[in-house]
This record gives sequence, structure tokens and C-alpha cells, in this order.
Amino acid sequence: MKIKNLIWLLAIIAIVGGCTNKKKVVEEETTLSGLKKSNFQAIINGDSTNLYVLKNANGMEVCVTNFGGRIVSVMVPDKNGEMKDVVLGFDSILGYTSVDNNFGATIGRYGNRIANGKIIVAGVEYQLPKNNYGHTLHGGPNGFDKKVFKANQPDSQTIVLSYLSPDGEAGFPGNLNVKVTMKLTDDNAIDISYEAETDKETVVNLTNHSYFNLSGDPNNTILDELLTINADAYTPIDSTFMTTGKIEKVEGTPMDFRSPTPIGARINDDFEQLKNGKGYDHNWVLNTNGDISEIAATVYNPTTGIRLDVYTTEPGLQVYTGNFLDGTITGKKGITYMKHSAICLESQKYPDSPNKPEWPSPYLKPGEKYSSQCIYKFSVQ
Repeated sequence: MKIKNLIWLLAIIAIVGGCTNKKKVVEEETTLSGLKKSNFQAIINGDSTNLYVLKNANGMEVCVTNFGGRIVSVMVPDKNGEMKDVVLGFDSILGYTSVDNNFGATIGRYGNRIANGKIIVAGVEYQLPKNNYGHTLHGGPNGFDKKVFKANQPDSQTIVLSYLSPDGEAGFPGNLNVKVTMKLTDDNAIDISYEAETDKETVVNLTNHSYFNLSGDPNNTILDELLTINADAYTPIDSTFMTTGKIEKVEGTPMDFRSPTPIGARINDDFEQLKNGKGYDHNWVLNTNGDISEIAATVYNPTTGIRLDVYTTEPGLQVYTGNFLDGTITGKKGITYMKHSAICLESQKYPDSPNKPEWPSPYLKPGEKYSSQCIYKFSVQ
């Protein structure tokens, strides 16, 4: 009888234990933005991917994956203290690998466009793969956005991503050692520092391609958000989105954002540059002269009160208003991304600078160190 009771007791313990284990699986911890780390754990080209969570003293949260060095979510408080996710992206690594996209990515070796995919470095012409209207965009079809970075998280507010781009990758010369440090500061800023060194002269232009929507709901467009750009001039483009080599004044044109202006106020004006870009997809020539303490651009959402200030050491800022989002991509929380549902603010050298020697140089030689900094600072106005 005692043995029978013992068997029953063991059976009950096993059942309860099994239920408890199942419960643990179901209750996997999610981030503030609702992401699960397990959905970002995969092996891609022999390297492991994961999701890394940064938190500051104010409860702000930034999630980053080392696949493409991407910012996946950014949770910031609105004017009512409610936390909002203000960037577009996917709920799992599968979204980033199955759809060609730049959401939140670290862009390299060369952010933006290079005309006809051709560069001359140390007297040698290199042909890069073309992937955009006959030009090379964002390092080509197999750029840094598709690479697995090594990740190190020294503390709860910092992640360091590193990648060795081998000589000849995507046609670029030189073994390029890249380090990207993302720090979530206690004044609610994402401080991104880029460093690179090469063993052979090359060109470098690193940036971040986060898609911001300060309403916290990508069902809304960004057309009512107020944009300010600290720039008196911009670089016009042709119908293939390539810079013409000119620098033109913004005054008297829909490119003038020197005072806060709704993004959609003039986006459909009968203006050649807006037709060429299918909206705003242009580089502004900043007045900041590389001073990281000066605001380069500001976006403000009057409904949520969320304000984003951009600071950079770079001479240019590419502003892109999600003109090619067309409802074919479904992102986080099952939301379909429609036209103008986000704005990108990419710090950079001017597009096609390798072929325009009069513009700030993107060249990097052995013994030199490439360094660039961009700060995305959030506040409530």
C-alpha cells in the first residue's frame, strides 16, 4: 500500500513539474517593447545572432540585434509618461532576413549612393556592384546591413559591435576593421560612435538607417510631424537619385526647413527635386561644421509631444521620408508599413563624395582612424 501511494505521489510531482516547465516556456520574458530574445537567436552564415537590451535610469529601452548592427526598438516616454516605440522594424530575425530592408541598420562600407558603382582609390579604379538605378547604394546588395557583427555588452547601457570587412568585399579595397559603439545615456539619447581602420587605402561612410515615427504608431504617417534642419543648402539629385554635383540654397524652395515645418506641408509641390526624389530623399549641407554640440535637425510630434534632436560630426544629413514604403512589408505588432510612415535621418559624407573631390573626403589610409559620431536625443516638448 505504501509503495502504491509513493508511486501516485511521484506521478503527481512529475505532472506538476511538467506543467511548471511548460509555464516557464510560455512566460518567456519579453522586452518593454514586447520583443522576445529567442525570436532573434539564429545562426546566419555560421555566426550567432541575438537581441541585446539597453536600459537607462529613466526606464528608456533600446533593443539592438547584431544582425546588421540594427536598432530594433526604441521605447521613450510621451508627454503623458506613456512609453512609445518610435522606430520601425520586425518582431523576429526572420523579418530582417526574408525581406530586403535597411530598418535600423548600420550602413557600410559607404552609406548612400556612388555613381555607376565606380570609385578610384590610389589611382586604381574599382567597380562595385550596382543595386539602385545603375548606382551602388549603401555598400551594395550585400552591405553591412546583412552582416553579423560581433557583440559585446560591457554594461546595461552600452553595446559594442565589431566587424572585419575583408579586402575586396563588395568590391571595396582594404581589410576594414569596424567598431560601432551604441550608448543609451541617462539624458535619453542614443549616442552612436563609429570607428574604422584599414590596411589599404579605401573609402568609408558609416551611418544608421533607423526609421522614426514619433507618434509611436506606424499606422500614422509622419507628414504632420514638424521638421527643422540646420542647413542653408542641399545637394540636388537627378531622376536616378544621384547627386548632380551642385550645392543649392534652400531659400524660397520646399527644401527650406530652417524653421519648424510640417513634413507634408510642401511634399507634393510642383518642384523638380520632389519629383526626382518621390518626396524628400536628399542630403542637406549642415551649418554645424562638425560641432557635435550643435543641433543638426529636429523632429517633433505635436500629438505625443515627443521630440528628437539629431547631432553629428558629419557634414551632411540625408533626410528620407519613407517614399518607397508601399504596404508590402508588415512589421512589429502586425502593422503594415505604408508610404510616409517614417522618416530617416542619416548622418554622412555627401553622396558620391569619392567622385566629387571638392566635397569632404571619404578616403581612409593605413595608419589613419575613421571616426564619426551621431546622437539621437529624445525629450518631451
